[in-house]
Amino acid sequence: MRHLILGILFTIFSCVSIHSQTKIGGQVFDSNKQSVPFANIIFANSTVGTITDENGRFYLESDDNHSNVKVSFIGFKTKTIKLDKRVTYKMEIILEEEAAALDEVVIYKGKTSKKNNPAIDILRKIWDHRRENGVKKFKQYTYDKYEKLEFDLNTIDSTLINSRIFNGMEFIFDDVDTSRITGKTYLPIFLNEALSKVYGDNQINEYKEVLTGNKNAGFSDNQTLIAFVKDLYSDYDIYDNYLKFFDKSFTSPLSRTGVGVYNYVLSDSAYIDNKWCYNIIYYPRRKNELTFKGDFWVNDSTWAIKEINLEVTKSANINWVKDLYIEQEFDVLNDSIFLITKDYFQSDFSFSKKEKSRGVYGKRTTLYDNYKFDIKKGKKFYQSQVDPYDQDIYNRKDSFWSNARMEKLNKDEQKVYKLLDTLKTVKAFKRLYNVGTILATGYIEANGFDFGPLFSTIGYNDIEGWRLRAGGRTYFTANDRWRIEGYGAYGFKDQKFKYGVSGKYLVDRKSRLLISAGNRRDVEQLGASLTNTNDVEGRSLASSSIIATGDNTRLTSINLTAFSMQFEPRKNFTVGVTGSYRNLKPADRSLFSLDYINPETNVLETEIQQTEIATSLAYFPGRKTTGYGVDRVIVNSGDFATLFLNYSVGLQGIIESDFDYQKIQLLYQQPWNIGGFGRLNSTLELGKTYGDVPLGLLSVIPGNQTYLSIYNTFPLLNFYEFVTDTYATLHLEHNFNGRIFSRIPLLRKLNLRELVGVRGAWGELSNDNILLSAPSNETLMAPSDEVYWEYSLGVGNIFKIFRIDFHFRGNYFDNPDARKFGVTGSFGFYF
Repeated sequence: MRHLILGILFTIFSCVSIHSQTKIGGQVFDSNKQSVPFANIIFANSTVGTITDENGRFYLESDDNHSNVKVSFIGFKTKTIKLDKRVTYKMEIILEEEAAALDEVVIYKGKTSKKNNPAIDILRKIWDHRRENGVKKFKQYTYDKYEKLEFDLNTIDSTLINSRIFNGMEFIFDDVDTSRITGKTYLPIFLNEALSKVYGDNQINEYKEVLTGNKNAGFSDNQTLIAFVKDLYSDYDIYDNYLKFFDKSFTSPLSRTGVGVYNYVLSDSAYIDNKWCYNIIYYPRRKNELTFKGDFWVNDSTWAIKEINLEVTKSANINWVKDLYIEQEFDVLNDSIFLITKDYFQSDFSFSKKEKSRGVYGKRTTLYDNYKFDIKKGKKFYQSQVDPYDQDIYNRKDSFWSNARMEKLNKDEQKVYKLLDTLKTVKAFKRLYNVGTILATGYIEANGFDFGPLFSTIGYNDIEGWRLRAGGRTYFTANDRWRIEGYGAYGFKDQKFKYGVSGKYLVDRKSRLLISAGNRRDVEQLGASLTNTNDVEGRSLASSSIIATGDNTRLTSINLTAFSMQFEPRKNFTVGVTGSYRNLKPADRSLFSLDYINPETNVLETEIQQTEIATSLAYFPGRKTTGYGVDRVIVNSGDFATLFLNYSVGLQGIIESDFDYQKIQLLYQQPWNIGGFGRLNSTLELGKTYGDVPLGLLSVIPGNQTYLSIYNTFPLLNFYEFVTDTYATLHLEHNFNGRIFSRIPLLRKLNLRELVGVRGAWGELSNDNILLSAPSNETLMAPSDEVYWEYSLGVGNIFKIFRIDFHFRGNYFDNPDARKFGVTGSFGFYF
């Protein structure tokens, strides 16, 4: 979902008030005119400062008047510069090297010593006290939370203003402001406010957030956008070893592993809110790693963080994000407890990391207040559900917001509401928004009905030849309680028409009781996945891949009718029951056969008729969704575990059903963030069929005869190469996120990412099931002698969007048409 929303943002906004009293910007050099990265810039007699970037550039502003600025860096003399004007840009500051190092710190030309370093001594004290800070110190807690999300179009200049893309929308540039972080001009274009009451219990490990008010800048159907941004800027704890943003794990400057990743310098000390604090500057030891630069103030007795600033270095291996800046402020509850009061997060989404490139600022400001502790709530309180779609919450009056806001909107933010209301009436903006929506979702919107998805319009396989598909769905809002979907397709080689139609209705929002039904008649590649699905609209990619390795003739004509009911007794835990009837026959019997001997009549049968009832349990801990209608959008796809259990019963004689059997299947998927070493994805599948069934009802180990990298398949297995009635498979794939390549000089600047994968499958197939399908003349074998395995080496982030995987077979080389080596690829927009 996040990649779809990014598509909309970049399509619309990439083809600004508060007037600070003092603004400065420029670049810092040494005596040889070489830039000085990570130098400390601070207004004299204040705690307002920043750090230069990798190229020595900086921007700093303050609401107060300042007459001097101090510039310092280890190994150089501190320089104080007088400011004659309130606004001074394009400063060129020359630092002179000092002859002697500081007494406390051994200087190694920009790199600090890990020994005899007072900054690291302080860091160790922070580690010792980290679990004693904040709300973790209490049994229970509650507080008010105000959150403001904002998007701004940045780097506004005459070229952009006069661009033809904004014809008819020139009025939006009447109010342009300057960022206090980067000094760039920006124009606010989206704003959302939310007020919540947060409850937590550290003893029973429960957390609940109740939304009490929500207001947005004109778009009534923007829950997906809001949820997307909130997921990108998910809550984090600066005391953790790793901070997760944009699917990446950044090493925290307070991490226990930070000493090997960052340089630390004890820079200053001062009173902040009557507490004596030390100022420590930190910056990365190496380029191209997921690290920050910045500084923090820490109290000298509790060793709790009072203020911290984090800015991602430009060399970090992350796509589409040019800058990322974080600041947090903490307040003193008493002599020993510091509580967070403000969290500010700003990122600059851009196609390029060049200094003058345009982009979109994404900002989140979170304020915390009214802390209360040790007020116990029962476990039922945390487990109870309320109607999530309370219209009153989204229609609070202006008087409510005037009293509820913990921070007043500035005049530019106030104008956003009026600006967006006006933009919605401009035809040029509507066209721009519609194009972005089509590219991002694949659907063309048309007054309650969406045509699409467009990306499935053309396909190819050896049975149908070229295939054209057209479809659509009813869609009024993201919170529709009912939806009807359908499609029609035509194959130019088999000259047959196919279709699918389904409908679903959300009976109760609180329990998410949902009923659905549908029918599909189509040609499909069975065995493309192990875990059964009776989704009427579903069709595997393998069924119509335009480019494939070898022939793809083992396709099945399927006529599927299904009725299902599903509900969610607890958040992210679903229970479902499905009744289905299937008719299966070969798409071309001269090329592929499902023939079997009917065990009761001893007659040769060429097709299968089967009635089945399936009961499923699914649990998705940590899943985040948006929308309160019949369809919900998952906003953190791939970031949570999946546990799925399915029990199916075949009913012989019901609607002329052929077989009695029982099938049980288990799927467990788990992503593992391994800190600075990247991310591991694992999938375990187990299954067994009790009873004698023919080929069309057996479990096929999923092969992949396409040139696309498809997770949870075996790229070197052909379709139907292994067929089982009992199986176990394991998939492991690790993405190092460039940790290895970043240490190789010639590859470092390419920001490539390394991937390693290992897959294994074991299974059995009974002699009775082999004999049952003997008339099909298909070679049926299972990997029972030894575990079949493959491994892969991959390179990702090629030109930011491409990935190539090289696959190697481990055994079973004597299988018919066995492939020992293969190459697959994929593309997509990933951070």
